[in-house]
Amino acid sequence: MASSHIILPPEEDDEEEQRRREEEEDDDEDPWARSGPPPPAPPEHAMKAAALPFSATCVRISRDSYPNLRALRNASSVSLADAAYVKISEGDFGYVLDDVPHLIDHLPDAPTYPNPLQDHPAYSTVKQYFVNEDDTVPQKVVVQKSSRRGVHFRRAGPRQRVYFESDEVKACIVTCGGLCPGLNTVIRELVCGLAHMYNVNKIYGIQNGYKGFYSSNYLSLTPKSVDDIHKRGGTVLGTSRGGHDTKKIVDNIQDRGINQVYIIGGDGTQKGAYEIFKEIRKRGLKVSVAGVPKTIDNDIAIIDKSFGFDTAVEEAQRAIDSAHVEACSAENGIGLVKLMGRYSGFIAMYATLASRDVDCCLIPESPFYMDGEGGLLQYIEKRLKDNKHMVIVVAEGAGQDLIAKSLSTSEQQDASGNKLLLDIGLWLTHKIKDHFKSKKMEMTIKYIDPTYMIRAIPSNASDNVYCTLLAHSAIHGAMAGYSFTVGNVNGRHAYIPFYRVTSTRNKVKITDRMWARLLSSTNQPSFLSQKDIDEAKETDRMANKPPLPSGLSHHAANSFDQSASSSSNSEI
Repeated sequence: MASSHIILPPEEDDEEEQRRREEEEDDDEDPWARSGPPPPAPPEHAMKAAALPFSATCVRISRDSYPNLRALRNASSVSLADAAYVKISEGDFGYVLDDVPHLIDHLPDAPTYPNPLQDHPAYSTVKQYFVNEDDTVPQKVVVQKSSRRGVHFRRAGPRQRVYFESDEVKACIVTCGGLCPGLNTVIRELVCGLAHMYNVNKIYGIQNGYKGFYSSNYLSLTPKSVDDIHKRGGTVLGTSRGGHDTKKIVDNIQDRGINQVYIIGGDGTQKGAYEIFKEIRKRGLKVSVAGVPKTIDNDIAIIDKSFGFDTAVEEAQRAIDSAHVEACSAENGIGLVKLMGRYSGFIAMYATLASRDVDCCLIPESPFYMDGEGGLLQYIEKRLKDNKHMVIVVAEGAGQDLIAKSLSTSEQQDASGNKLLLDIGLWLTHKIKDHFKSKKMEMTIKYIDPTYMIRAIPSNASDNVYCTLLAHSAIHGAMAGYSFTVGNVNGRHAYIPFYRVTSTRNKVKITDRMWARLLSSTNQPSFLSQKDIDEAKETDRMANKPPLPSGLSHHAANSFDQSASSSSNSEI
């Protein structure tokens, strides 16, 4: 398989850049040819590089080698400063590997060791337990016979050679952001996996989020100390928003001799993990950074779903059932349930589909209006006239534009930089009451907000298994020297570059069949004009288009575009 590893040089002075531009303007050859042959690598380095797939040929490319580089850069959220951390390898038939950083990228002479798992009694009988180095996971699985092979990610799992000896490993674990079912399970499985699979005995917990790196004592963790924490909600390590100071964090990692960092959190936390990785690499430290994505809203890009989501949907049923009982027990009764979903309405959508008792579901991705023909209030009137009761589910991020217009509020943010949301449930309750009061119609409405009840419960059986697989995949990748975010992509665990999971959010596609199924289930109007639908299609197209790394070849860019046509967690 032909392949190439793009390496962009650091910024140089203006005079050198101008000289290079003039030389390349006089040359009309293919950009790959202009880049020239790669410099010879030292024998030991070359031997180690060959052990990693798709990097046999390294091509150093000038920042101005491509005529369309400026357009690519303008269309991309990957800055030239980040380009040094992006590894794109190309193969036959439009194959593109969006690879993750490895220790030998900046430590070419790092030694390797046999994986301890080969002598582990629990794994010795498993055939082909070690992952083939050529194994990758496609981002897009629905293809046509003329399709290019598209973008792939490195498959997760144990490697035959590792870059850390068990005795030298000093690992730390940190949880950041809001609570989510399964946090304690991930912590437990990271500790037990490191100890039982790789014989690591120096494992520490960072308390209260990122700020715990430099403001708290580390907590020693052992399999015994975490044995039953998966039965509890929350996180035994504590958590917080904000507190990210890259220099202080990496100073502390360096001073304490930490060489594996496991970071559990949402997209903001993964952005912080990316900054930590970049500072570690800049200092030339032998440290692996593994991110385990956590968001109860299921809005992390690329991955099929985040842990805790199944538990949240299951628990949301209790609130919907209660709302249904209240609504049925009163004349013209309305049960209103507000669920999590700041930017993405996945919990509200799946809970609605699972319940079959919901008459209307409102999510951030689908705008709605209150008054006039076809508005929400008219639909509520019709539903009460037909059924004598009604259940409404609303995601917390829905209708924020309507509230802002009516209350003339200014936008504020929390410590993580998230927009502080106004209470759509309370606002809807007052609006509905005022409307029926003006119509002189008797009506009873019960508003239920189970947000903190759902966040604080332990994970269910399905999420417990998923948390275990995520934790073990993270351990295998860190031991093998990679830095990454781990996640399920089309049913297979993969190592995903940090920039891919932080560049955009996963959102409900209101132009997909799953949303159509919901509308069919609830019989609610879409509240959308043709203009709204066209805008939604364009938004979906742009949201799913991955950031194009600078210096990407024309063929690779086409593969990225094709993969963007369907996200990894779009519905069937």
